[in-house]
Amino acid sequence: MTKSPDFAPTQRELEILKILWDFGPASVRDVHQRMVRHEPLAQNTVQTFLRIMEDKRLVEHVAAGRAFVYRPLYTRQRTVSRFLHLICDGAVDQLVLHAVADRGLTEDECRQLEQLIQNARKRTSAPASTVTRRPGGPQE
Repeated sequence: MTKSPDFAPTQRELEILKILWDFGPASVRDVHQRMVRHEPLAQNTVQTFLRIMEDKRLVEHVAAGRAFVYRPLYTRQRTVSRFLHLICDGAVDQLVLHAVADRGLTEDECRQLEQLIQNARKRTSAPASTVTRRPGGPQE
């Protein structure tokens, strides 16, 4: 199992991670093509970023012919969790309230949020689980 990184990605590294999260594993060329849509950037610059990100254990690669295909090791969930703890001291309600106050919600986002709340209520109101049985362990 790959060890997760001990530090947070930079802003530029987050841009690359967002491409990998949204589009899946990608070569340097694929990442470069998506990044140059927003600003001029040399392909070898993207390659250098990906190499540094691999050293930091933010991404890993596999060889696909002559190209390296990168996939993220640092998850979007970890980024959101880190942001939540840094900005809102871990208070989910504060993050949601600020986000809604800032830009509002679409009907679809309201439905998704309501579903998340329902699922969270079910998890918190579910009775404590019974004895956990381990394979090969004693049965109680």
